[in-house]
Amino acid sequence: MAFFLVYIQEAHSSDGWQTASNEKEHIIFKDPESYDVRAGLAETCSINLGIEFPALVDTIENTAERAYTGWPDRLYVIDREGQIAFKSDAGPFGFKPQGVADTLKRLVPALGR
Repeated sequence: MAFFLVYIQEAHSSDGWQTASNEKEHIIFKDPESYDVRAGLAETCSINLGIEFPALVDTIENTAERAYTGWPDRLYVIDREGQIAFKSDAGPFGFKPQGVADTLKRLVPALGR
């Protein structure tokens, strides 16, 4: 199994919906106009949040976000056939980590032992 962060469209860009907490923490950036800029933001996000697994970056056209309705945040488990085995409610408040764990145990029986 593999774990990935999928970095999708920005939720709190300075030219969109900027939050006071982001301003306080100096997390201020414009909505990127190119993939390279988005990829740089994804890297910064991963580093700042201490995420140690690989980040995949959505296209600038938000292809993955539209296909999976990932905004604002969601947890997914995708099975070997590429089918969605688990999808959380919108996060971070809708995250149900136990649902991820239960789904992984069902898909990978050795985890349940």
